[in-house]
Amino acid sequence: MVKAVELLVKAEDTTDCNHGCPPDKRPIELHLELGIINLDKPPGPTSHEVASWVRKLVGASRAGHGGTLEPV
Repeated sequence: MVKAVELLVKAEDTTDCNHGCPPDKRPIELHLELGIINLDKPPGPTSHEVASWVRKLVGASRAGHGGTLEPV
């Protein structure tokens, strides 16, 4: 039996274009400049290597990682 899901909205408002835009309307360049890439690193390369590859692939001046959970 499938249970109906009710969406509850506490508040709804619009975004003033002078102060930003909704995430789904942002250009990819802005996501890359200010965002986070969630990446599932395979075993083998180090987190530092993967961060370097990402930096080169997207043409970013900076990239880093926020920790790692190495596979066993």
